[in-house]
Amino acid sequence: MPAAPDFAYSYLPTPIGLLELKGSDAGLAAVTFLDDSALPETPQDAVALCLREAHQQLRAYFGRELRDFSLVYDQPSGTEFQQRVWQVLQGIRYGRTASYLDLARQLGNAGAVRAVGAANGQNPLAIVWPCHRIIGASGQLTGYAGGLPRKKWLLAHEQPAAQTTLFGF
Repeated sequence: MPAAPDFAYSYLPTPIGLLELKGSDAGLAAVTFLDDSALPETPQDAVALCLREAHQQLRAYFGRELRDFSLVYDQPSGTEFQQRVWQVLQGIRYGRTASYLDLARQLGNAGAVRAVGAANGQNPLAIVWPCHRIIGASGQLTGYAGGLPRKKWLLAHEQPAAQTTLFGF
């Protein structure tokens, strides 16, 4: 049985709250929102190279200097279906949105809207894998693990480029 990877953690204050970045030698494993505004103490030598790169790219995103992330990932664990949903999420371009139904159709199963929503809610790489770009079929903002105010902020942040289209391909 393979040994569990050693993870390093880093924290990044953003305009919409504190992000916790988790990574290993294999790459970035998670980006999650923390509700507590106090920065946890993390020794600087514990910050892996992948976390430094993630910091740089997230800062550039929030500074409107970056639209597409190019990070190395430590493939997060999830079901085969979740992995497929997360892969499709990565195809939704900056400033574009898609509905849960659009994702289900992209996966070849229009009846899987709720399952797509559940997988979207388990996305371990918030912002980087843009689950905030998924909206309801009628255009309403629905569900976001980071909270609807953050989702609204992220979508507005990607303006004026934002348009509602299927994946932007």
